Amino acid sequence: MIALTGAQIHTMTGAVIEQGTVLVRAGKIAAVGTGIEVPADYRTLDVSGKVITPGLIDAHTHLGVYSEALAWAGEDGNESSGPVTPGMDVLDALYPDDVGLSDAAAGGITTVMVAPGSANPVGGQCVIIKTRQRATVEEMILRRHAGLKIAFGENPRRVYGQREKAPVTRMAVANLIRQTLVKGKEYLLADGKEDRKYDLDMEAVARVLKREMPLRAHAHRADDIVTALRIAREFDVDIIIEHATEGHRIAGWLARENARLVLGPNLTTRSKMELKSRSIAGAAVLAEHGVTFALMSDHPVLPSALLPVYAGLASRYGLSADRALRAITADAADISGVADRVGSLAAGKDADLVVWDDHPLLLAAKPRLVMIDGVLSQVDEEQTLGGWEG
Repeated sequence: MIALTGAQIHTMTGAVIEQGTVLVRAGKIAAVGTGIEVPADYRTLDVSGKVITPGLIDAHTHLGVYSEALAWAGEDGNESSGPVTPGMDVLDALYPDDVGLSDAAAGGITTVMVAPGSANPVGGQCVIIKTRQRATVEEMILRRHAGLKIAFGENPRRVYGQREKAPVTRMAVANLIRQTLVKGKEYLLADGKEDRKYDLDMEAVARVLKREMPLRAHAHRADDIVTALRIAREFDVDIIIEHATEGHRIAGWLARENARLVLGPNLTTRSKMELKSRSIAGAAVLAEHGVTFALMSDHPVLPSALLPVYAGLASRYGLSADRALRAITADAADISGVADRVGSLAAGKDADLVVWDDHPLLLAAKPRLVMIDGVLSQVDEEQTLGGWEG
């Protein structure tokens, strides 16, 4: 049982609390606010002059499936032996000892969505985990089936076009995704029939069709974003657009469609054609139109540990500081379907929080204490975790 006292607290549920207190008990937040009496059996940490936020959420990464410093041996994100692989589960490839996970935790990123890569039009299932490294990945899971990764644009066309195998064109990419969803509908209609055979690929697609998990659509260009949303409407399924590099070009339309986006990474060069309209100011444009979005690192494209820097850059280019912080906390949690557990500080939610020496969007700000599920660690100057307590 721990009490953190005296800090400025950004709960993400209301106004900023000055000189507030957070009580943590049994891995959950017991209370947050001002005028809270600290029970005698609590360990009190005076963090006066510091800033407390919820643990940050990186809404799109490849942590653990593109593990750092392992070269070829750590590349498990793309099963490119075929273009349609919905039954693949990123959890089965996730390496819990990836140093990127410990770096992310040290940076105050306590929850991450891990996705397969974007080689395939239909790539496999995503997972959401906590970043406190455990002996097994099962102990890190927050949401097992977090989405079915699909991909539009250059990546699947390049991977399979070089082999002179479909998909060569954007038409073929969309067609393969549609065919997969049609097969899934046929699989559901056959439920209960004697000749129906259990199919792992179709079980994954069925989760999408039953709205148990969303499509997570890799799409950079505006036309690819529109195609992704068109297919989602045709099959009446949930969808989250990943990257959305040209989303700002169709911001009004996205708002009318109630689209949900995970933007980024926003600190890269224009390394391929579909990134030519990349704009760090795009987040501000989307916010002006009322579009719901989170921000991402796309680790290992950019280090997950520096997620607040990318949010700070969005703020530099016109996004309000509050909206930028929400894009890596509360809004990221809402989009990812885990807002009942993380993304804000309120009684009953997971005790995931960060104590900063200044506002986290400032470049010089450093996390000093990181807590995940009520387990506390101090962060040293080199951004590596000390021992987790408990």
